Amino acid sequence: MKKSDFIYFLSKYLNHYLLQQAGASKNTLKAYSDTFKLLFLFAMEKYRLKPCKIHLETLNKKFILEFLSWITKQRKCSDATRNLRLNNIKAFFSYIQTQIPALSLHSQNILQIPKKKTERKVIDYITLEGIKLILSLPDKQTHIGRKHLVLLSFMFATGARVQEVIDVTINDFRYNGSESIKIVGKGNKARMVPLEKEMMTLLEGYLQEEKSKRVFYNIDDPIFLNRSNTKFTRQGIAYIAKKYAAKARVTDSRLIPAKVHPHIFRHSRAMALLQAGVELIYIRDFLGHYSVSTTEHYARVSNEATRKALMKVSANTNIELPVWQQDNELLAFLKELGG
Repeated sequence: MKKSDFIYFLSKYLNHYLLQQAGASKNTLKAYSDTFKLLFLFAMEKYRLKPCKIHLETLNKKFILEFLSWITKQRKCSDATRNLRLNNIKAFFSYIQTQIPALSLHSQNILQIPKKKTERKVIDYITLEGIKLILSLPDKQTHIGRKHLVLLSFMFATGARVQEVIDVTINDFRYNGSESIKIVGKGNKARMVPLEKEMMTLLEGYLQEEKSKRVFYNIDDPIFLNRSNTKFTRQGIAYIAKKYAAKARVTDSRLIPAKVHPHIFRHSRAMALLQAGVELIYIRDFLGHYSVSTTEHYARVSNEATRKALMKVSANTNIELPVWQQDNELLAFLKELGG
């Protein structure tokens, strides 16, 4: 085998294995592509090596460690980003092991490069009172206001990721006649998310109005289109979320965090379900997490919030604790999914 096989196997990995066999999403492919673009940039800057001159054997443990140090110091990447780039490189060399057994030891040396320990970020979320305040602000007398109301309500009701909200289609609503919506998440894995009656009504009314507003109305089109009748961007949805969050802070700054991003609606839904008594395994399925260990982060946040609240209360003070009312209909739905 010729040494100049890195570009060949990288192309095969990105275009065939990830795309066709692993069913990776566009965002996943972009993340991998960005990693190797940076690696090419490093090789040129540090060693004056063009991509076509990089061999698989060139990418040894020393080279990778230098690359990781470079993106941290020169590119100012965080430890979390550094770990993500390392994961992408490791995944590639796991693939190389299956393609070139002779490079198994070489690959293992890279696979053994440790991650950097990172501090677990605090999960920001908005209480139900805060969510209700935000949803009371869009102007229901205008088409754009009604669209924003449905969009924000949908983000909370489904706990969907931003890209999932962007990609969801009209045909995904009431999928196969159900009272659910099909959400396609990471790795192109689909899940059925049950919808509450209020959300069903909002979506039905919104889509009925969209039929008269859109030049073309196709069931395979996205549910949500921007002012230009094209797919929303992440930046566009972030703008809408921040716009109404800022308005809500003017009304009551205690209810809305200083920094609001679209993903906070997902966190808020998870916390609401947890505090309503829904078991972690069902929240995992609802959110589309691969592992319940990811969902456990919300439980830790909830427990810590409870502990801090209790510490503020004197042992001699009589207090009436709020009771979270379980959403029995949603809970039953989720239990059916888990059964």
